[in-house]
Amino acid sequence: MSSTLPPADSVARPQAPTLTLREALQTALKNSLDIQIGQTNVAVQDLYNSAGFAGGLPTVGIAASNNVVVNNTQQEFNTGLGVTRVGARSTQYNVGLTGSYLLYNGGLVVATRKRLGELEQISQLQLNSTVQNVLADVSLKYYAVVQQQRYIRTLEASAEVSRQKLKLIKARQSVGLANNADLFQAQLDLNAQLQTQQQQALAAQQATADLLRSLTLDLDTRVAVEDTIPVNQNLRWEDISASLTKNPDLLAAERQVRVNELLERVARANRYPSLSLNSGTNFARNQNAVGTTLFNQSYGPYAGLSLGVPIYTGGTNKRLVKIARLNTQTAQLQRTALERDYRTNALKAWEAYQQTLALVNTAQESYTTAKKLLNLVQLRLDAGLSTLVDVRIAQQSFEDAGYRLVNYRYNAVSAEITLQQLAALLTP
Repeated sequence: MSSTLPPADSVARPQAPTLTLREALQTALKNSLDIQIGQTNVAVQDLYNSAGFAGGLPTVGIAASNNVVVNNTQQEFNTGLGVTRVGARSTQYNVGLTGSYLLYNGGLVVATRKRLGELEQISQLQLNSTVQNVLADVSLKYYAVVQQQRYIRTLEASAEVSRQKLKLIKARQSVGLANNADLFQAQLDLNAQLQTQQQQALAAQQATADLLRSLTLDLDTRVAVEDTIPVNQNLRWEDISASLTKNPDLLAAERQVRVNELLERVARANRYPSLSLNSGTNFARNQNAVGTTLFNQSYGPYAGLSLGVPIYTGGTNKRLVKIARLNTQTAQLQRTALERDYRTNALKAWEAYQQTLALVNTAQESYTTAKKLLNLVQLRLDAGLSTLVDVRIAQQSFEDAGYRLVNYRYNAVSAEITLQQLAALLTP
């Protein structure tokens, strides 16, 4: 009978293709509905960002009408003659080509065009933020699956020890060296471990379902993940702190301040005169069955200027300027608060990252020691120098050490992902 733990690589794995973290991230970027929504918003803002939407291009239109009028007419002239006509018909044709171009309106067009450009940039930054969120979410859920499966492997190794222990007790009982109490206790220990293993398998299945949902894949898709949680121990606070200014949410908040400043300019522009150039050409034709003018036709171009001067609007424009100024102040405060919160979250994640790194190293040593202890207790049990209680205590220490190790590794990589997300450093 083997007296050592089975190697980790001997534990059975699901017969499914292995999905690496890189493949998972690329799949998420391809399938994410949130990213597709963000891309649509960018396309919409790109369409808005044009001189036409800003009112900086001329407008041209054609208007045409054709009216037929039937009247009962009775006319008396100063010559003494009179005309009476029933069902007199008149036909009127009008066609006009009109164009208008805004020459000046207090800078409203310029401010509006710049505002549309800022809004397009904000939508792009929001898309970048969504990408970072998706990468962080998938990474955390991927390692959550690894976390659950690593603990399953620890439980499987411990359960194998219980099987060997039960086999040894049966062998001893067959030669009269063990009693039923030892046999029953060994069987109970094995059953309890198998139950814990089944519960952990359910947790792993649920974690896998969360991962598949993040990847926008069918929940029936069978995948296997890598079996390690690598921790980057080379992060530097100086690099993270310097990269915080590149966070897309902070950059979007900064551009939102500019948008509100441009809205102030738009509000002030409403208080200035507006000057437009108007031109076009008209064609008119009137044909009457009765009357002093039986036929009249005219056509030709025209051009002119139109000037609008706001004199009194009930204080509306003045209030709009004040409202826009207050909205700018609000945007500035929101940007400051967001920057404070992000820096605070980054500092907390950094402290958690540093502390957890130390815990990972200690947990690794404890896990190695617990594994050696369990092997030693097995050997002593084979030699009749240890009891079942000694083996159970060693198994519990081994399981606890494995649980702590995988948890500390997950916490460390979680803090690492949070730092990289805040600094916009996550890549597929």
